[in-house]
Amino acid sequence: MVDQRVKDTPLSIQDRDAATPGAPVDGPDAPGTAGAIGAPRIGIFIVAYNAESTLVEVIERIPDDVVARVEEIYVFDDFSTDRTYEIGLRHRQGAAAAKLVMHRNERNLMYGGNQKAGYRYALERGFDFVILLHGDGQYAPEVMDRLLAPLERGEADMVMGSRMMEPGALQGHMPLYKYVGNKILTFTQNLLLRQRLSEYHSGYRAYSCRALREIDLERLTDNWHFDTQIILEFIARGFRIREVPIPTYYGDEICRVNGIAYAFNCLMATARFAAVRRVGSRHELPAAPRSSE
Repeated sequence: MVDQRVKDTPLSIQDRDAATPGAPVDGPDAPGTAGAIGAPRIGIFIVAYNAESTLVEVIERIPDDVVARVEEIYVFDDFSTDRTYEIGLRHRQGAAAAKLVMHRNERNLMYGGNQKAGYRYALERGFDFVILLHGDGQYAPEVMDRLLAPLERGEADMVMGSRMMEPGALQGHMPLYKYVGNKILTFTQNLLLRQRLSEYHSGYRAYSCRALREIDLERLTDNWHFDTQIILEFIARGFRIREVPIPTYYGDEICRVNGIAYAFNCLMATARFAAVRRVGSRHELPAAPRSSE
């Protein structure tokens, strides 16, 4: 697959390798700081499509202590029709902006395809961990450390933020049909997979790049059910999946997912995976059908 990203140098770049004279506590060799000796290399990957009204706020809401530990915050704009990319390039305020790098796909890769591009970038950069955040503000950057901490402690290979572990999804304005659909889908998927996850459908996640490196991302769909397929890949390899509670927030963002098609694709991918496992092929999932939806 030809990588058709257009890379641009951010307007403000910090020399991440240079020490800060006279400030050893806050310098790059300080424990828990990006660039410290022995510290993991961490990237925050923001997927964005027509997010001109929310992207900057999402970036600014990333906690300072997390920003200090990450090496790069990079946005993959999936060929937006608005000014998402230009607004990201101009953003220069705050500690997070100093680590911000903007990318724009030369064509729309779709949700799964955009994630593939971003994970390839993380592997090329040599990151140890990558956190997936959405540019539309649906997931709270303020709780990002909940996802990162189990990876840093060596307790997980994937950490998923779950809106279903604690009460509050409906209070966070999740539409009732989505709440019920999530519960039914998750129950069915757990039954097929013999798992006990609280949900499969959150897009707020953190991954070990060592684990991602073992997955052939190109075999996975470019469509919305990429998130389900990558869970199946982790299960197939016996990787450790951890869930942590996150708040639910549904605001004015536009839902671009066809719910019926999404549910059907998730169930079909899960059923195919379960069938393959039962006949003894442990590590090879069926290739994902391509979709233009």
